[in-house]
Amino acid sequence: MKYFKLPDLGEGLPEAEILEWHVKEGDSVKTDQVVVSVETAKAIIEVPSPQDGTIAHLFGAPGDTIHTGEPLLEFEGDDASSDAGTVVGAIQRARDQSTRDEFIIGASPSTRAHHSTRATPAVRGLAQRLGVDIGSVSGSGRDGLITADDIEQAAQLNRSLGAPEPLRGVRKQMARNMAEAHAQVVAVTLFDDVDIDHWPDGTDITMRLVQAIAAGCAREPALNAWFDGRHLVRRLQNTVNLGVAVDTEQGLFVPVLRDIGSRDREDLRAGLDRLRADVRARTIPPSELQGATVTLSNFGTLCGRYATPVVMPPQVAIVGAGKIRREPVWFGDHVEGHRMLPLSVTFDHRAATGGEAARFMQGMIETLRADA
Repeated sequence: MKYFKLPDLGEGLPEAEILEWHVKEGDSVKTDQVVVSVETAKAIIEVPSPQDGTIAHLFGAPGDTIHTGEPLLEFEGDDASSDAGTVVGAIQRARDQSTRDEFIIGASPSTRAHHSTRATPAVRGLAQRLGVDIGSVSGSGRDGLITADDIEQAAQLNRSLGAPEPLRGVRKQMARNMAEAHAQVVAVTLFDDVDIDHWPDGTDITMRLVQAIAAGCAREPALNAWFDGRHLVRRLQNTVNLGVAVDTEQGLFVPVLRDIGSRDREDLRAGLDRLRADVRARTIPPSELQGATVTLSNFGTLCGRYATPVVMPPQVAIVGAGKIRREPVWFGDHVEGHRMLPLSVTFDHRAATGGEAARFMQGMIETLRADA
């Protein structure tokens, strides 16, 4: 027998979720034949067979999560000690066929077996009989032991509210990242409005925001920085690399638009469009999702006036742009209706002062108020 283990999928990704098996037990496969599609926190990946052989056993079902180095499948054979831990041939990234892609400038143990879950065989049997996923139950017994009462309460919840839906892939990683950020960052938010009534029709609002952030960072470099809260050290960045979140049905992606301070609008727009297309196709390289020094969340393309978006360490700041609205403003001795753009700047108060954040926002506002 020979085991093929989940290979290292790159960029330090520790796990993957099985999406679809392309083979079944008893099938004969050839080297480089795709055997399974998996989803990581970054992309959908097709995993090929490392050898010719016959499939003896598949480890895990669609929806199960496995770690790098754990068995994916078993080949028929006599060599019980050998295993294949690497992939022969190229791992191909599958194209996601989803057509919905709202573009917003935004901002574990294996589940194939629950052997690490503390429960007696009788309680496991009860969970199976009541249709309860024991891996989703927290134990109230000693040292986290799951009791029969825990299982019965979970079953009652399932009957009343429906079975819980586990987060997978991108959404699971997003939940982890947000929880870590919330625990680490001392967040403070400033709010203001910008009169943009003088902007001509057809103005590329996103590009105006991108360039305003570059101007804000030039005015106050303290917000274009990485901060290490554990060692209390800060690194000011020489270039502004803007995190640009893409809201999809699969979850939130944040590709990075590089060096926004030295590029013109046309170049920035082309780069933004390319990032969007790559995210939609789920072909964006993991390297394009790393290295942001500040982030922009244009949630106002959907709804909302102000927000307190989450700062993702090691970044220090995130800008929120709300929904443009028309409201009355004094103009001379009379009132006119002007278009107003709401802004929010959330910053980590451990790394930046309120004055620094205010100067950053002032630099943005002055740039946005200027003629297009």
